[in-house]
Amino acid sequence: MFAALAIAFPVPALAGDESQGPPNVLLILADDLGYGDPRCYNPDSKVPTPALDRLASQGMRFTDAHSPSSVCTPTRYGLLTGRYCWRTRLKSGVLLGDSPALIEPDRLTLPALLQRQGFDTMGVGKWHLGLGDSAETDYSLPLVPGPTTVGFDHYFGIPASLDMPPYVFIRDDRPVVPPSEEIGASAHRRQGGGGFWRAGAIAPGFRHIDVLPELEREAIAFLDDRGEAGADRPFFLYVPLSAPHTPWLPTDAYLGRSGAGFYGDFAAMVDATIGRILEALDRSGLADRTLVIVTSDNGAHWPESDISRFGHRANGPWRGQKADIHEGGHRVPFLVRWPGVVSPGSSCEQTVCLTDVMATVAAVVGAELPDDSAEDSFDLAPLLRGESPAVPIRPATVHHAMRGMFAVRVGDWKLIEGLGSGGFTAPGSIDPTTLGPGAPMGQLYNLSEDPDESENLWNDRPDVVSRLGAVLDEIRSSGRSRPDAEATSAQSGP
Repeated sequence: MFAALAIAFPVPALAGDESQGPPNVLLILADDLGYGDPRCYNPDSKVPTPALDRLASQGMRFTDAHSPSSVCTPTRYGLLTGRYCWRTRLKSGVLLGDSPALIEPDRLTLPALLQRQGFDTMGVGKWHLGLGDSAETDYSLPLVPGPTTVGFDHYFGIPASLDMPPYVFIRDDRPVVPPSEEIGASAHRRQGGGGFWRAGAIAPGFRHIDVLPELEREAIAFLDDRGEAGADRPFFLYVPLSAPHTPWLPTDAYLGRSGAGFYGDFAAMVDATIGRILEALDRSGLADRTLVIVTSDNGAHWPESDISRFGHRANGPWRGQKADIHEGGHRVPFLVRWPGVVSPGSSCEQTVCLTDVMATVAAVVGAELPDDSAEDSFDLAPLLRGESPAVPIRPATVHHAMRGMFAVRVGDWKLIEGLGSGGFTAPGSIDPTTLGPGAPMGQLYNLSEDPDESENLWNDRPDVVSRLGAVLDEIRSSGRSRPDAEATSAQSGP
């Protein structure tokens, strides 16, 4: 059944001035920024987001974009490989700061693809994909495998989430200062603490509150250098920010900036950070030749208690929050600007996934993807050009929650394998046998008629349950969502 849905699209190069070569690519990934935080998505947001709003006015706003997972590490893997992370050893949860590298040694990544195309590649921010090849990362040794072995010429940032030890900056394959000291745990802002982080190793002089400003400075320095050098080689700059993930640490200039407490103030600081990075791109004189993508790795960690307290819906109208299988866990802001190609102020309602970035960028730069790469990535170039394909670019999209719960989306229908949220929202899971005879085994929603995911149609539409279940099984068993070359050729006809 899935094969009938798997419509293949050609991978054309986008129109443009060929004499200038392929565009630069700037990819900014916020950490835990919700769909409802930017005002361009939620006019009632209590977070001021002038930079994101301006970017939306200059480019395309996707309203049905999804992270491949509702938590950090799996989304980063999917974004940089074009492949769902549940196909790896990581079947649930996230890595820690001392976990070994997750990306397989022979796996083609987005930076490696662009490196082969003659791009200079730089990463600045939260890595969270593991470092080294031993059971526990040794920070006294070179941090390989790591960013510099998967396609980045240079990398500066932190190993994992800012609430996970060790607390240390890394540059390329070394710690800037080794994490030779210890720090105690800090309580969450919700409990009156100074911002949540776990106890563990820390580098001398490292301060959590300095991380976001330091990442901003590093990204801006890279762009300023590009403008001054007048380099003729295109660049890929990947900026996975550390915020507004915990610890919520807005600097003094942002305290009270929002109406949503420390989280809202930190989200406002993230917006300002993105704005200053975009200003640096403008200063470099390269903005007109740069494809800019700004998105988030999952939904905001914003339970109902926070909505009630602040009157702010960080995940917009969607059910759930970060880690959940429901829409609030993985429906994310996704903004694209590309002068001369993407129409300013436009929007797109097609379902897309962050795994699609790899196939899209490959098309943009004229690179061919091998069959054993980007298996879950679809080319969104027709959508960027403002085209309206007769059939969806993505025949199906798989969602994955923190606990390993699966869902599949086909058109307006969404099937969830199991009961509960699969994440932070209670109950995380429900045993259907405890609910009595005739209880549904899973969840089925029609998002067009029921965007709140409030009416479970599992028992009412067994035909749809069977059909979507077969689609999900095929995607999992075949090892790919994107048709391989043989299938594409067969569907293209003579």
